[in-house]
Amino acid sequence: MNAQDKASYTTENLADLLQVSKLTVYDLIKKGEIVAYRVGRQMRIDATDFEAYKDRMKGGADRSAAEAPPLQKNEPVAPTVLEKQSLPPLTPPRAMQHVIISGQDVTLDLLANAISDAASNFRTLRSHSGSLNSLLALVQGEADIVSTHLFDGDTGSYNLPYIRRILIGRDYTVVNLLSRSAGFYVQPGNPKSITSWRDLNRNDVRMVNRELGSGIRVLTDERLRLEGVLPKTITGYENIETTHLAVASKVAAGEADIGVGIEKNAQLVNVDYIPMTEEQYDLVMIKREDNKALRETVLTILQSESFKKELSTIKGYDFSRIGRIVYDTP
Repeated sequence: MNAQDKASYTTENLADLLQVSKLTVYDLIKKGEIVAYRVGRQMRIDATDFEAYKDRMKGGADRSAAEAPPLQKNEPVAPTVLEKQSLPPLTPPRAMQHVIISGQDVTLDLLANAISDAASNFRTLRSHSGSLNSLLALVQGEADIVSTHLFDGDTGSYNLPYIRRILIGRDYTVVNLLSRSAGFYVQPGNPKSITSWRDLNRNDVRMVNRELGSGIRVLTDERLRLEGVLPKTITGYENIETTHLAVASKVAAGEADIGVGIEKNAQLVNVDYIPMTEEQYDLVMIKREDNKALRETVLTILQSESFKKELSTIKGYDFSRIGRIVYDTP
């Protein structure tokens, strides 16, 4: 295998090479015209698959027929075009549909597997973006199913205030996946006696934060806003980690006194956990005629006893409302 065969491209690379938008590249991947796979948070396309796509677009698939040698004497003649048209049509195979699921929770990996198992023409791909970025990806056509847990301080509710603003003018379905506890990671024994959001503003408290666009970052910023605390006055506010576990690990290592995250990850490292709120974790899907089968498949999976049984092994989550429609545009 030469170096060219080993090369791979990002979606941005292909957009530059083809002189099209990144959205167009995602559309080609979703339609199965370009084969792609995900490495961490990035989607990649092997050079050989890209060359195969270019060959098809240039008519490369028909080249062997065009270059066939001339017929020899007494060799049977192939059917004419008219004769071919009179043959009974073959039933085409169902086109492979790429389904991009965006969000960071482990339950989404299980959902991705269940979708692939339920329908052979669905190939699921995972994007590990935060809630806000996932909703934007949904609008831009770069995701098909997104998860969101966005707290709105003005209404005291989750998700719908953000979804309505971002998906304005779109038809969509919001369905519950789970509820889970979110709160503070503190060092064992809570030596700084941290109990409230205002404690983040103390001079003797160092924080580790989550990235912009994540649901936990939105929760933190909204709670600080309601308390009248300015982020710039908090020590460590700009100290960023991109996962719950990374935040908890920073606290466990003594590099911070407090971080905000979900209860499940506190059990994996040596930190204490202080519950502060119950998060609502929902899935959002744009309603279109061409994704009706996908939407029905997702709802069937979420409401199935077998999937609920599989999820029941995950500790710290409440699945009592899974599959319930939170909002559905007319």
